[in-house]
Amino acid sequence: MSSHKCLKLLHFIGLEFWLPLPILGVAFWFGGNHLTEKVLSRPYSTVNKLQADIEPEFYLSMHVLFIQAEVNRKAGVTKVFVQPINASLKKSKFQFSTTDISQIEIAIAQKLGMSIDNIRKIVRYQIIE
Repeated sequence: MSSHKCLKLLHFIGLEFWLPLPILGVAFWFGGNHLTEKVLSRPYSTVNKLQADIEPEFYLSMHVLFIQAEVNRKAGVTKVFVQPINASLKKSKFQFSTTDISQIEIAIAQKLGMSIDNIRKIVRYQIIE
């Protein structure tokens, strides 16, 4: 009879729900620990390895963030704005009397001392009709 009273008391207090929770918690803890150990100890291979002895693809002599060229076809001029990476450096502005894209790229490359390929990678055009 005393066990029947204990069960009624456990049911009344709600302990029959709370008593298995620590056991479940410990079981999840050990299971998660085992799974984590298994995943982290698994060997893996990398396809792309870091190669530090290779030269960068291109080097910007002036460290230019971007170049914006406004091509005004009516006036026949192009205004070029050069933004350096370092904010403390002064922005450069140029004006060329051509609207041909290849001529603009050549002129910018000569002004900045950069290759035409590097100019093509960072210049953005705005064409004004």
